[in-house]
Amino acid sequence: VQLQASGGGLVQPGGSLRLSCAASGSINMLNTMAWYRRAPGRQRELVASIVPGGSTRYADFVQGRFTIYRSGKNTVFLQMNELKPDDTAVYYCYVEDWATDYSTFHDYWGQGTLVTVSS
Repeated sequence: VQLQASGGGLVQPGGSLRLSCAASGSINMLNTMAWYRRAPGRQRELVASIVPGGSTRYADFVQGRFTIYRSGKNTVFLQMNELKPDDTAVYYCYVEDWATDYSTFHDYWGQGTLVTVSS
């Protein structure tokens, strides 16, 4: 499974960005899709996740500013509004793909896309 993430860039405080991540390759069935981030000098942390039924989970720091959603079975987006300098980080796409016997799932990470929030 390959993950192609895009959408990062430089944005001013208060601005918006939309990240996208498309999964391709030998996919069985994707379970959780999520976005993580790693800010300079900090550990990687969960930003948001979504499961096939549509339930979502957000980190406390999101505070209603971000929305995660899926398009079709294999693409996930993260709409980020009201961006703050503290949101500056490399954002990573993450997916779980069920094994063919559905006994477990395999984890995959995208290459990361840099989001810089600065005036």
